[in-house]
Amino acid sequence: MDLKEKILQRKAVAGVIGLGYVGLPLALEFCRAGFQVIGFDVNINRVNAINRGDSYIQDISSEAVQAALQQKQLLASTDFSLLKEIDAVSICVPTPLRKTKDPDISYIVAAVEQITRYLHKGQLIVLESTTYPGTTDEVILPELSKTGLKVGEDFYLAFSPERVDPGNTRFTTRNIPKVIGGITPRCTEMAMTLYQQIIEKVIPVSSTKTAEMVKLLENTFRSVNIALVNEIALMCDKLGIDVWEVINAAATKPFGFMPFYPGPGLGGHCIPLDPFYLAWKLKTLNYTARFIELAGEINAFMPNYVISKVAGVLNDKERSVKNSKILIIGVAYKKDVNDIRESPALDIIRLLEKQGARVYYHDPYIPEITEEGITLKSVNLTESLLAEMDCTVIVTDHSAYDYQWLVDHSNVVIDTRNATKNVRDSGRVIRKL
Repeated sequence: MDLKEKILQRKAVAGVIGLGYVGLPLALEFCRAGFQVIGFDVNINRVNAINRGDSYIQDISSEAVQAALQQKQLLASTDFSLLKEIDAVSICVPTPLRKTKDPDISYIVAAVEQITRYLHKGQLIVLESTTYPGTTDEVILPELSKTGLKVGEDFYLAFSPERVDPGNTRFTTRNIPKVIGGITPRCTEMAMTLYQQIIEKVIPVSSTKTAEMVKLLENTFRSVNIALVNEIALMCDKLGIDVWEVINAAATKPFGFMPFYPGPGLGGHCIPLDPFYLAWKLKTLNYTARFIELAGEINAFMPNYVISKVAGVLNDKERSVKNSKILIIGVAYKKDVNDIRESPALDIIRLLEKQGARVYYHDPYIPEITEEGITLKSVNLTESLLAEMDCTVIVTDHSAYDYQWLVDHSNVVIDTRNATKNVRDSGRVIRKL
């Protein structure tokens, strides 16, 4: 039986390398479709959690993991020799940036090394990790080809960018369209056949490079437009105009405009990082991605802008930042998630502490953070605490907060997210981004 028939008859064994916010939901979708799934991760704590039925991903319930285990469809392991049993493997590992903003694909390379050891005829490999155009062709294919097996005939290789949006209950792994590009047409066909079993709409493109570029365009589009509106916010501040009113009015145009919103900086696993994968690749071709570089500069400046607002508010009260008590409301990179990766709140906290402020934070999703050797714990949000603070800064606009109560009991509030737009502020919200 060939691979296509195995997939269609649900007799193929699916493997997922990397059981984070992308890999675990993907593994469970394969389980729901009736596939046997082996999930691989180098983190033994994750593996043990899954095998006992505990989810560590906010969007995935422990009940969903337990259901897959009870049906004997899911196994998590650190033993990569089990790849011998896998018919189709999806690589969902992190791809961070180094401090120099160069791509770090070491996790991809490590995963591919393991796959190469156990590569066999009829196996499909799909990379989902975000990376620069050319990675699948130039890094993965040569490694797999060392086995002597021929791509498109003996094994199949494709790229399909993950599009997960943590905290989004409307769009999930199953109903977000899936872009797929293979090394050969046969590779694309095999990858499409696999993902069509679990995802509502699959979109083929002509090559792996095209598929890799799709993801980078999506997030570069967002990064550049967020930078634009952040700069508009800076301009409106200079001109004494409410940027939120401007955006809301502009958004009434039924064509030619898409609203983006300013904030204290970019955070998360994609938008702050992905454009620089593209910029790095273009540098190797002696081309400077000017929009990406400029957008990065503007977005990276926003935490400093927030600090300037804090200093201005304190100056009005004849206080300095040094020794002032500052409360940060929300440290997750976006509302209603428990993820602090690249969160602007971390930069804001670091900058405030550098200036001698006494910084506290509250976040219902993040009980503790460690930043550059300093550990902070989320404080209890009480009326007395708010009254004690010299300044309260809303950095992440979680839905759980009662913003009217927050404003009523604070001395002064700096709102970087327009979370208090419907609040009677009695003059307490004296700065908005």
